[in-house]
Amino acid sequence: MERTVPTTASDEIELYLRTIYSLLRSTAEVQIRSVEEVHAATNSALHLGARRSSPDLSAFIYSLLRLPAVIYDVRSVILGQTHGVFAQHGYTDVETWELVSARARRRRWLFNGKDTLACFIASRSDIDDVVPTLTAYQIEWNKLHLLMQRGAKSLLTPQVLVDRDRFSELAEALEMYPGDLDRLRVIWGDEFLVMLEKISQRVMSFGVRLLGGSLSEYWRATRAWWDNIELHHPELLERPIYFVSSNSHSIANLLSGFATLHKQELIDYVRREGGELLEEFRMIEANQVSASLENYLYYVMKKFQQTRAGGYFYQEQLEHEQALGIYRIPSEHSFDVEAQVIDLSRLDPAQLDSRLGGENARFLADSQALILNIDYPLGLAAYNLLAKVAEHAGSILGVYVMGKAATLNGVRGDVMIPDVVHDEHSLNTYLFRNAFTAADVAPYLLYGTVLDNQKAVSVMGTFLQNPNYMDVFYREGFTDIEMESGPYLSAIYELNRPQRHPKNEIVRLYNIPMDFGVLHYASDTPLSKGQNLGAGTLSYYGMDSTYACSLAILRRILTNERERSQVQNKTAEPQRAQRREDFT
Repeated sequence: MERTVPTTASDEIELYLRTIYSLLRSTAEVQIRSVEEVHAATNSALHLGARRSSPDLSAFIYSLLRLPAVIYDVRSVILGQTHGVFAQHGYTDVETWELVSARARRRRWLFNGKDTLACFIASRSDIDDVVPTLTAYQIEWNKLHLLMQRGAKSLLTPQVLVDRDRFSELAEALEMYPGDLDRLRVIWGDEFLVMLEKISQRVMSFGVRLLGGSLSEYWRATRAWWDNIELHHPELLERPIYFVSSNSHSIANLLSGFATLHKQELIDYVRREGGELLEEFRMIEANQVSASLENYLYYVMKKFQQTRAGGYFYQEQLEHEQALGIYRIPSEHSFDVEAQVIDLSRLDPAQLDSRLGGENARFLADSQALILNIDYPLGLAAYNLLAKVAEHAGSILGVYVMGKAATLNGVRGDVMIPDVVHDEHSLNTYLFRNAFTAADVAPYLLYGTVLDNQKAVSVMGTFLQNPNYMDVFYREGFTDIEMESGPYLSAIYELNRPQRHPKNEIVRLYNIPMDFGVLHYASDTPLSKGQNLGAGTLSYYGMDSTYACSLAILRRILTNERERSQVQNKTAEPQRAQRREDFT
């Protein structure tokens, strides 16, 4: 079979990575300005305007959404795997620091309230993500700072917010279109002028320090993550499990029925808020659109819980879920990957999402299986986590991976189903039989298209791609760009082979004894200028693809459990008959 994918990455990207890791070997703090030039030289698809004097707003917004809001006060960023690593380097009180978060990247950040940000990392992939993100943010901040000093600062008056001519004048002074500046205004909201004032006041100059970069420290952090889960649910050691890598909300929402039970409260909230959500509800109610009311309620519930009035709602949801055997286990003392343990036998069929079969799921009462659902990790952490679960869990019946991806042939909200994955970490090209086809997802996807038989690339990091690099893959039919499938497949190989995964080979994984499926929903279209999540968000319509994928996964699990129960009953019946005969 002829290999049709690149055997090496772009020279510019390889140089960028070598530069980052050679600098981070230092025991002293490294200045981000040391990598600005090599960052710009990569010509990253997410930062094409790095060398231009005018701001690249898409790159700036992409990076600021993936960094905590306090980043404008930060001067030092410290990277480490566990509380113990921080303590060994003198940061004994790091867990008393303020817990902060980013809007669009789940990671455990702690802020000392002054100028230092601690970041818990799960694998090398976190470094590949954090350092380029900080670099892009610093480059674009300093461009804006320079333009502020050249005259834009004098335009920062309250009239800018109400006078479109003054707003356009400010945009021109910042060398951008008014529509681009308006994107910043939406993100910063009431802090818009305050943030621009902060940009005008200082030159951004981050320092980064890596405390523990050894492979053994990542393993130690992974073990701490698993030990916390095992402590709360030792039954994972004995009972069969379905491993799901998705998110912390969709699976639980579909199984618990909490949003549907509280429909009236959620609709009352929508009526108070008004706007597009109310208009969408009226169209659903009048059957003017084919949108799912249940998906709509899940989205509204998340919005409501983020308000002050809806704070109590989340606690009620947790109590409701626990009564149904759905348990959430937050990470402690290490990286942020929440886990959920779901006891299938305790679920109430009457409260399942209607698309899961309802009363037809009563066979679950006899199930011994558990679902272990984790917040999908970044890059190589996927390999570490699945390998650790496999080391300790009783048995794994299926592995299902759902996550975001960039698409080179679709639009945001589409779902891609690959059966070939090229992994840039191992350089392997994995061929496998995906548990899902378009028919499993399409009935539940209302705002997108399902593309199966796709070819995916698991890349090193979001900034570590450039147009030439992507063009090579695109010409060879690789249109699905993501970060987790390759590492998961490397772990799958080791779950089913008596050796470590190979490197730089074509690996066929067709005849493995466990169910395996991958579903990606498109969040970025990098071949279209600006069409990444820095330019917008998936919002309500993007959530539609998330739930379509989640439904496909849960329906697959329920189907497998139904078949398992039938096999077990057939096996048990002759044994029961023999016992009756022996008794008589």
